[in-house]
Amino acid sequence: MLLRTIRRLLIAALPACWSAAPAAPCPPAAPQPSLAQLQAAKAQDRGLLWRLQRDGRTSYLYGTLHVGRAEWVSPGPRVAAALAGSAVLALEIDPGDAGVQRDLAAADPTAAPLPAALQARLARQITAACLPEAAFSAMHPAMQAAVLAMLEARWVGLDPGYAQEQALARGARADGRRVVSLESVALQKKVLVPDEAAGLALIEQALEQLESGQGRSVMTRLARAWEHGDLATLEDYPRWCDCVRNDEERAAMRALNDDRNPALAERIEALHREGKPVFAAVGALHMTGPAGLPRLLAARGFRVERVVW
Repeated sequence: MLLRTIRRLLIAALPACWSAAPAAPCPPAAPQPSLAQLQAAKAQDRGLLWRLQRDGRTSYLYGTLHVGRAEWVSPGPRVAAALAGSAVLALEIDPGDAGVQRDLAAADPTAAPLPAALQARLARQITAACLPEAAFSAMHPAMQAAVLAMLEARWVGLDPGYAQEQALARGARADGRRVVSLESVALQKKVLVPDEAAGLALIEQALEQLESGQGRSVMTRLARAWEHGDLATLEDYPRWCDCVRNDEERAAMRALNDDRNPALAERIEALHREGKPVFAAVGALHMTGPAGLPRLLAARGFRVERVVW
């Protein structure tokens, strides 16, 4: 997602923020496992993987997480084999694309000033994340709140710097594989900030979870489900996340997730039809529900089979 690429612009600022020694404690730095721990971790598959077969070719669909741990970066044997058999890596947004970085860095002219009270709450959360407000200056406030919600995972030992997409992209380029984006920055910005009223609602919701600390427990449960490939818990996310409480929040969740899936499925199908096997890595929640990507791709004629470990 767009947040994963924004993450790269923010993480570089963290060491300087920590060295400034703010009055409030900063989120702990991600633990650095030993070489022996990393080597042992390499043998483990994590996340959710499906095999997609059509036209005599096999592609793969992989459900990812926006945050991670160092020992999760190296793929396990089944994921590594799927990658090795693919010629194209397809990500929601390619974090290594120079055009993506340029579009992200562009200031958002649509952002209206926030109400003073809401702006003050947002500023307090930026300070609590040990980041300078200048790091967010080009972003729409709704995007700022979404990024802060993701960075909150650092309090529970998860780190945006260890999300799978960057490692997948680095490995694919090192192996000479083509890396493509399934979506554009403009599209994802539109999804995150559809209009002023919806943007204010998203900011309010994100700030509520940040201020209560509830986002940490949600992220912990989400990460545990992803690590163990627990699709049932992911399918039940709207019930336990406390983030789908009314019609407006249900509509926002559909826009962020289900409504994007048909175009994602169409793009994956088009890449597969080009004649080379594809490894498509998309956020794990896009795999859930009647509008989940495995179901949509099955409806497009793929034989879809979960790879279980």
